[in-house]
Order: sequence, then C-alpha cells, then structure tokens
Amino acid sequence: MALLLVLTSSPTTESVLPALELLSHQVRTIPAQPAELVTAPDADLVIVDARTALVAAKSLCTLIRTTGHRAPLLLVVTEGGMSAVNGDWGIDDMILDTAGPAEVDARIRLALSREAATDDEPVRVQASGITIDEQSYSAKLHGRALDLTYKEFQLLHFLATHPSRVFTREQLLSEVWGYDYFGGTRTVDVHVRRLRAKLGDHEQVIGTVRNVGYRFNVYDDDSHATARAAD
Repeated sequence: MALLLVLTSSPTTESVLPALELLSHQVRTIPAQPAELVTAPDADLVIVDARTALVAAKSLCTLIRTTGHRAPLLLVVTEGGMSAVNGDWGIDDMILDTAGPAEVDARIRLALSREAATDDEPVRVQASGITIDEQSYSAKLHGRALDLTYKEFQLLHFLATHPSRVFTREQLLSEVWGYDYFGGTRTVDVHVRRLRAKLGDHEQVIGTVRNVGYRFNVYDDDSHATARAAD
C-alpha cells in the first residue's frame, strides 16, 4: 500500500481518478495551488489533476520538480489533453482519467519501483568543475550556480553521469525526454545549444561527435580535457 498525494481543484478525489477508490492505497488530497506545496504532507507518489487546466498543471509539475520534491509524478489527463503533454512537464508517467483499477495500480507500482531502483544512486555528481545536486535539482560551475530549466538540468545530469560516453540524439530523446515524446531530434540540439550558452567559457564540456551525437567531456583541470569533441 502506498501513500498517494492528489493535487486537484476538484472537490472530490473520486472525480479525478475514480479507480483509486477501488484500490487499497492511502490517499490524501490538497488543492492544486503552488502555496499548498509548502505544507504538503510527504507521499510515496504525487498525482496531479490535469484534466481541465493544462497550463496550470504544467506549471505545478515544473514547480514540484524545481523545489526538490523527489516523489514520482503521475499526471491525470483526458484523452484530448494527452497531445499537450511532453518531456518538459517533468512527470514520470501519465494516465487517462478513465483508466481502470488494474492499470492505475500497475502504473503506481511501476513508478514506485523505478524510484526505488534509483535510491542507491549518488545524489551528487562532480566532474569537470561541475557539481550536480540531484536532491535540489541544482547545478554549479566552479561554485557558480547555473540557471537551468528542468530539462536542461536533466540533460546535463544524464550526460555527466555517463562521462565520455557518446549518445546519439535518438538515445538522448529516449533517456531524457522519454519514449513517448512527440518532438524530433532537433529538440536535443536546441537544448544542447542553450546549455552550452549557460556554461559560457566551459561550453566544451558538452562535446559534439560529428555524425554521431554528444558526450560529456571529462577534464583533469581547467585547461586540459581527457575527451574532446570532434570538429
């Protein structure tokens, strides 16, 4: 049995995901408002109601991630709202509000098992002058805070945790944006360009391997790299 936190503007949880009433999970409900996150109770999984206010739901999901909440995020949508959801939402999974008990329970179990599998991973990554704190979703370059979007942070984190390994754009889309992302590989190039701009003089940390993809270059010091991008 899991402790679930439902964020919704609806007066009843039953209307958000009716199948929850048939499961044994413990459910708490709070208003879907940013101010409510300050005093939100701990939960194993957070469910965000995005059936009607998609823009507000996206902002709420992004805020949850940027404020350091690590519980998996499950988004409840209508069939018409599915096309508006992409990797920038920062969610772990989404589900239709009409889903039956078996599907709801399976998605909850899968989200919790993925979270449990990452519990033993290091919460801080340090390489090439960059420090990444997974718990606070923050990154620093030689002590200077980097102002990254959630997706830029995810991209930097993924590359930094696989130093010197080359990833194709398709692989990065799958690993960072998710298999169900509808955008093309151009999205990867755009985010790499933005990330490099924020790294400034250290932009070469994100290397390009011609006709292949990108990698995180590992530096011995500020002036020498053990791996460099191809021209």
